[in-house]
Amino acid sequence: MVFLEWPISCTHDERMPFMNFFEWLQETDISTAIRESNVLFPLLEGSHVMALALSVGIIVVLDVRLVGWGMRATPVSRIFENLRPWALFGFAIMFATGILLFISEPVKCVSTPSFLVKLVLLAFAGANAVFFDRGVYPAVAGWDTAASLPGRAKFAGAASLVLWFAIIFLGRWTAYA
Repeated sequence: MVFLEWPISCTHDERMPFMNFFEWLQETDISTAIRESNVLFPLLEGSHVMALALSVGIIVVLDVRLVGWGMRATPVSRIFENLRPWALFGFAIMFATGILLFISEPVKCVSTPSFLVKLVLLAFAGANAVFFDRGVYPAVAGWDTAASLPGRAKFAGAASLVLWFAIIFLGRWTAYA
C-alpha cells in the first residue's frame, strides 16, 4: 500500500540516521547465518509464533475476564496468578526469538512502516501491562469476584485485546512486506 511506504527519493541516511548501523548488523555473521539457514530461520520463526500463541493466548484469557465477556464466576486473581508465569515464559521466548529474527533482516524491518508501528504498539502494550499490574491489580481484593469489574480493569483488558490484535496483524504484515 502506497500510503505506508517511505518516500522513494530519500537516501537511507535522510530517512533514518541509524541505517548504517542496521546495514552493518545485517552483514554480520550471525545475521547472515540466520537469514540463509534452511533450518535456523524456520526454527526461530516457528518458535516465535508458538511463543506468541502461548503468551498472547493466555493474556487473552485474562482480558476476556476483565472486559466481562466470559468466566465471570472465576476470580480474576486465580486467572492472573495461575497463568502469569506461563504468559511471561511465552513472552520471554517470543522476545528472544523476535530479536534474532530482527537481527536476520534489520534493514527490511526498520524500512517497513508496519514493523515500526508494531514496535510502538508493543511499547503501549507493555505500558498497559504495567498499568494493570501496578495500578489496577493491587486493589483486586475489592472486585476479584464481581461480575462487572471497575472501568480501569475493563479498559486494561480492552486495550490489551486491541493492542495485541494489532501487533500480531502488523507482525504478519511485516513478514510479507
